[in-house]
Formats: sequence, C-alpha cells, structure tokens
Amino acid sequence: MLQKLFIKNYAIIDEISISFDQHLNVITGETGAGKSIILGAISLILGERADSSVLINTREKCIVEAHFDTRDNADFNGLLQTHELDAEHPSIIRREISTSGKSRAFVNDTPVTLAVLNELTACLVDLHRQFDNRALDDSRFMYQSLDAVAGHLPAVKQYQQDFEQYKQLQKSYQNLMAAQQQWQKEADYNQFLFDELETANFQPEEIEQLELQLKQLSHTELIQNTLSESNHLLTESEQPIIQEIRKLAQQLQGLESYMPEAATLGQRLNSCYEELKDVAADCERLHGMIDLDPAKLLEMQERHDLGNRLLKKHGLTDTKALRELHESLALSITQQAHAGADLLQLEKDIAQQKAGLEVQAEQITAVRRERAVNFGKEINALLHLVGMPNARFEIELKPAADFNSFGKDQVQYLLDANKSGKLVAVQKAASGGELSRIMLSIKTLTAKALHMPTLIFDEVDTGISGEAARQVGILLRSLGDYHQILCITHQPQVAGKGHLHLYVYKTTQDNKVHTQIKTLSTEERIQLIATMIGGDAPSAAALDNAKELVMQ
Repeated sequence: MLQKLFIKNYAIIDEISISFDQHLNVITGETGAGKSIILGAISLILGERADSSVLINTREKCIVEAHFDTRDNADFNGLLQTHELDAEHPSIIRREISTSGKSRAFVNDTPVTLAVLNELTACLVDLHRQFDNRALDDSRFMYQSLDAVAGHLPAVKQYQQDFEQYKQLQKSYQNLMAAQQQWQKEADYNQFLFDELETANFQPEEIEQLELQLKQLSHTELIQNTLSESNHLLTESEQPIIQEIRKLAQQLQGLESYMPEAATLGQRLNSCYEELKDVAADCERLHGMIDLDPAKLLEMQERHDLGNRLLKKHGLTDTKALRELHESLALSITQQAHAGADLLQLEKDIAQQKAGLEVQAEQITAVRRERAVNFGKEINALLHLVGMPNARFEIELKPAADFNSFGKDQVQYLLDANKSGKLVAVQKAASGGELSRIMLSIKTLTAKALHMPTLIFDEVDTGISGEAARQVGILLRSLGDYHQILCITHQPQVAGKGHLHLYVYKTTQDNKVHTQIKTLSTEERIQLIATMIGGDAPSAAALDNAKELVMQ
C-alpha cells in the first residue's frame, strides 16, 4: 500500500507531500492543474526514465519519494532478498534527478538500477493509463484472473510446483545426455589419462619432496664435508671447541668465592657446552644419513622426471593438483559407467511426472471451461453498466501443444466492441478508456481472490457520464474495499465514491505557476462536487445532488 508520496522540484510542483487512504482515493482538479504531473512523478518511482527537463528549479535536484507498507507483500520482500536489499517498514523508494539530468534510484537507501526498480515496483503499483493497459498483453494476467474467479488457485499453484519439477527432470536428462555424448567421445583418452595417473600413484607432496631430496643428493660432497668439518672442529681437533668451552666454564666457576657474577658466566658457558655437544652429535647423525646409492638416486630421479612430465602435460603446478585430476577422472569414469542406468531412471521419473501433470492439467482445464462462460457473462454485465452496452466479451480456451506454467491451455480474452460480429483480441478491439473499464471490471470480479498491488486508474471514466459514470464509481468503491485504489477523475459520480478525496489546483507566486494538492473535508467535497455538476456557482439542487453522492 502506498502510504505517502513526496515530490520536490518536479515540473510545476515546487514541493508537496501526499498521504493516502488504504481504500479508494479519488483525485480531481481542473484540466492542466497537475494531475497528470503527479502520475508522471509516480512513474519515476516505477522506473520510468527522466531527464533534467522536469526540473522547475535548475539549481536544485528533483526528488520523488514514496513510502509503501510492504509487510504483507511476499513477492516484493522475496525480490528484496533476491537482490540482497534491506527489508524495512515502511519500504522507501526514491528517485533523484540532478541538474545535469543524471538519475539515481534508491530502495531503502540502497542504490539500484532502473531494471531492478522496475521489477520491484511492479509488485507495488499497477498503473492504468489511457492506451497503456499492458496487463491485457500479458497472458499470465488472463490465466490468473480466470483461475481466481474459478476458485482453484491452490490447485494451479500445486500444478506449477510439479511443472517446475518436471522441467528440472527434463533439464537433468538433457544435461546427462550431453555429458554422456561427451564422455563417449573422450572415453578412451580419459581412460588412458586415468590409467597413467593410477600407475604413477603419487602420494601427497611426493614430487615436491623428491625435488628437495635430489637437491640434497646433488650437493652430497659439500654437505658431507661441511658436516664432517663441523664435527671435527667441535670434538676432534687439536683443541676441540667443546673441550675449550668446558675448560673455560670451569675456570670461571672457580671464581665464585671472589666474584659471583663471573661464576654465573661459567654456568652460561656450561649451557653452551651442552648445546654444542648436541650440535656435534647431530652433525654426525646427518652425515650418516647421506646415501650415495646410485641405484636409489637413479630411481628418485626417474620418478621426479615422471612427475614433472605429468605436471607439464596437464598444465599443473604441484602434486595436489595432479591428485585432484586423478580423482576427477575417476569420478567421470564412474559416472559414465552408471550413465545408462541413470538415464533410464530419469526417463521413468519424467514419464511419471508427466502423467501426473496430465491429470492435473485436465482437471484445471475442466474447471476453467466450466467457469469461463459465466465469467464472460459477468464481465459483459459490468461492461454494459459502465458505458459499453454494445460490447461482447468472451474467453477463448484452446488446447496448448504442450504443458506451460498454467496447465495445458491457451487462454485469450476476446472482444467485439460494437456488435460487428467479429471477436478479436481485447487489446486490439478497445479504445484506451474502454481498456481501462475492461480492466476495472475484471479486477472487480477477481478482487477477493487475487492479491493486487496499489491500482492507479487515470481517467477510467473518459467518454461516459450519467448512470455509466455512477456504475464506474460503484465498481471502484467495491474494488477499494479490498485493495488500495488511486483514481484520477472528472466525473462527480466517481469522485463522490472516494474514501479520500484529493484536490489538485494551481497557485501563482512571483509570476510562477505551482501545483498544490489538499485533502478535502466532507463539506469541501460536497462544495467541489457541486461545482463539477453545476459550475462555479452551483445551485441548491447541485449541492443536494453532491451531498447525496458523497453520503451514499
């Protein structure tokens, strides 16, 4: 529901703030007062493109901000999650147009693209302008409205869930078929690669460890000489370092009674003595680990060369990646071995799912056929009331070649607007005002069953008056009992039905024209509607008539 609309620096609107009722809001005003400008501002909220020509003050940016109550709007909140946007209550949609014409859009203070804005606001507002009833070009609307009055929306929803599973099964089958064909092309080569890696059987980090070991062996003489010399200097030279350190430590400790600090140095040298003994032992141990076995060296070199060849062959860098390739090939070969059985199982699952869909689709079709005739009659009755006495509306239901998201039917709304004897698609047969009244009639009949966003009707009563206008007002009022409606009208019969009446007017200040809007009290409504009936100086009869329209 649209709670509030704020417009600043747009066309001839300096700054206005409008609060709306949750039911039927009627908007009236003289021609050129700015009613369509307000719709233009709302269109910006819906994602329409704009430029700097809409700025009344070229030194300031244009701002249009709408506050919506979206707590019960599951579709909108679901899209917020999809686009990773914050959910807030109310949800605030804002458009800003800079003096250079650059436009920005925000949803709950997060910038969004116009495409995302358009997708989100489609869940919030349904705008019906003259010659702009795009819902009648959308087959989904035809299915949904017929199913709503048929009272089997839960059955259709269950069918749609099963249909999605059916499509997923088909997709899985097609993907597996494509994979199997690819496997068959590469089967021998993949098996060869797998066997090669299986035979090599490299252990974790083996190639890297081999490289390190070979580097050590290639410097055996240097390593052995260094270790041997280190051990010799520490333990076996004419004056072994270890023994000299030991002797010096004892001498320093002998000074304990004369200088305790010197004895402490001796203790520290004792620690060095013990550490150097360990170093010498480790030098001897490492010296003994050096293996100069030519056969072993050759074996290590060959295995290292094999690892490097395989890494280069597959464009890999380490043993881990080679082992992952080995596992991937093993999985692919296993999947290929089971692909035939998996395809057979998917075929069975698809056939079973299709059989279930056939039953559901037949039931849905039967209900639609039963309800379509009466629905058409009800639409015709409403169209005759709202100024289309010659109209004949019918719903055409044909079998579809295959399943679709709504069953196995093709639904088309047809109209003969002037008793021509020829039914054509409704969007091609009706004028702009007639299309709006057709939409009003359809949505009135589906109001209880369908969740609908805020509905905006721009001069739905164009070209009618009298009783037809009164009936349009009645339909709008009844529709407003279930949904929020905004209706721009010139007809007193329609204006009198509003739960809230907004009046658009012009003021002049500093030789500039500005649009203003105000919410009318009951007395103001009666006076205004009386002028719509009888002119600027309405008679007592016009005032009585206006009072009757407002108080009904």
